[in-house]
Amino acid sequence: MSVVLMENVHIAPVVGPEIPSGHIHVDGDRIVALGAGPAPAVPGATRIDGTGCLATPGLVNTHHHLYQWASQGLAQDATLFEWLVALYQVWAAMDAEVVKGAAGAGLGYLALSGCSTSSDHHYVFPKGRGDLLAAEIEAARELGIRFHPARGSMDRGASQGGLPPDVVVERLDDILAATAEAVDAYHDPSFSSKLRVAVAPCSPFSVSADLMTEAAALARSKGVRLHTHLAETLDEEEHCLAQVGLRPVDYMEELGWLGPDVWFAHAIHLSDSDIAAFARTGTGSAHCPSSNGRLGAGIARVSEMLRRGAIVGLGVDGSASAELTSLSGEMRQALLFQRARYGPAALTARQALEIATLGGARNLGREQEIGSLEPGKLADIALWRTDGAFASAVADPVCTLVFGSRQPPLARLLVGGETVVEDDELRTVAQDELGRAGGEAHRRLMRLAGERGFATGGQV
Repeated sequence: MSVVLMENVHIAPVVGPEIPSGHIHVDGDRIVALGAGPAPAVPGATRIDGTGCLATPGLVNTHHHLYQWASQGLAQDATLFEWLVALYQVWAAMDAEVVKGAAGAGLGYLALSGCSTSSDHHYVFPKGRGDLLAAEIEAARELGIRFHPARGSMDRGASQGGLPPDVVVERLDDILAATAEAVDAYHDPSFSSKLRVAVAPCSPFSVSADLMTEAAALARSKGVRLHTHLAETLDEEEHCLAQVGLRPVDYMEELGWLGPDVWFAHAIHLSDSDIAAFARTGTGSAHCPSSNGRLGAGIARVSEMLRRGAIVGLGVDGSASAELTSLSGEMRQALLFQRARYGPAALTARQALEIATLGGARNLGREQEIGSLEPGKLADIALWRTDGAFASAVADPVCTLVFGSRQPPLARLLVGGETVVEDDELRTVAQDELGRAGGEAHRRLMRLAGERGFATGGQV
């Protein structure tokens, strides 16, 4: 196991005071010490001079749809429901080759934006298209970041009052069996785990109440977490009221879907009582500002949620609703959206950094392992160069990282003490090949969808 010493670096540990010029001592996959002043002398250690750099925890992405890398740029002016209706038929054509290329490109893009841990909510499993979950898990393994695939599902097609076409839904028994198999095959609960599986029915408007309750029972019997979309649009609220006579959060509570093992994507349209329920039960949420803006869905009440003690993490969401969006850039988007709605004191730069790191770790149930720089935690560290010719005019490096519209160069990304990015280049995989594979995944999906008779021009 290797020893890495970072020194002369501004440390923003998220928990505890910042250290303007200090060191971080990594032994194997753990942080063993950090503090002010020079690093200790350790024979054989790799020394990294962090002069002019900011060290933060690796960022944690708590909501994504990696397969959507292959369908970016479509339905550009649609609402969420219009966008879904247009794209479900395209996604029905995906196969394992598309997913592998899309996931590799999407995860590589996240790593280049300082992301050391990412979840993924994959909920479209067309029959006879290969092992889609295995394809994205392999892409994450090759890259070397921590991965939390959430095995999604839909069982309410249009013929049963749901939004998706019947061609992309599965039978309840098949879903439960496949989800149990995924947990048994892949979930690693160990402290240093790079692979954990969650159970994730898609959304209240695409799944049955039976699936929601049985999925929750399955997850809790296996000790894994629960995830779904919730309260993303007012259309969803109207749909829930019409279908079950309850608002989304009330519906989730009735189904046993509030608790410290649950995190929801989006959670935009929450009432005061909804926020209180999240805080009371320890239920988390993934804030996805760029996607919410792109689809005109609204602005989540993040600052109020934080003030009242609710857990909030950050998410990019699928690339098809947040084209080429970086996780580091979502910190800025979150800050600006909250200030646009609530005023300049609504969210600080350091709060934005916290929801992108420790907030995300809490969503994933990993706050004891990742999300802050502390002795004993895993060595997932992003090192940002904040002393560039133009950036040097900003004295506060955290401000440089969060407020700037351009990400500072990523000098290093460590995941468990291993280098994944160095000097803005992926080191574990060939970056150019990864990008080309993502482009090929797009072209393959468009061709496969076209063969099924669906138009795939710039505006489907």
